[in-house]
Amino acid sequence: MKIVKLVIYILFALMFINSGLNKFFHYMPMPEPTEAQKSLFAALMQLTWLIPLVAVAEIIGGVLVLSNKYRALGAIILFPVMVGILLHHLVLDRSGMAIAAILMVINLWIIFDNRKKYKPMVK
Repeated sequence: MKIVKLVIYILFALMFINSGLNKFFHYMPMPEPTEAQKSLFAALMQLTWLIPLVAVAEIIGGVLVLSNKYRALGAIILFPVMVGILLHHLVLDRSGMAIAAILMVINLWIIFDNRKKYKPMVK
């Protein structure tokens, strides 16, 4: 079970590192956006700092999830990104909902798995 969990955590982390790097280097082809997505992306481009901030959060969160010592911090950093991904797919692009839901479950699993590390924050 430990090896399975480790593999899942590594794949989860690598997906976010890859996604963050892609926001900077644009090496993965993107599917043609719908009209609703086009207007959302146009609005996001007006906030020139937002996409780089999300990319940095994805890269840092992914790298931290790779390490056992800082995995709990990485999961917390990635949680708001995951909420955004889940809401985007729930509202605008149902085709990606399955993978978004799986990633959210993995993120919650990491958070639950490290719950003892969060206890001092909520006392």
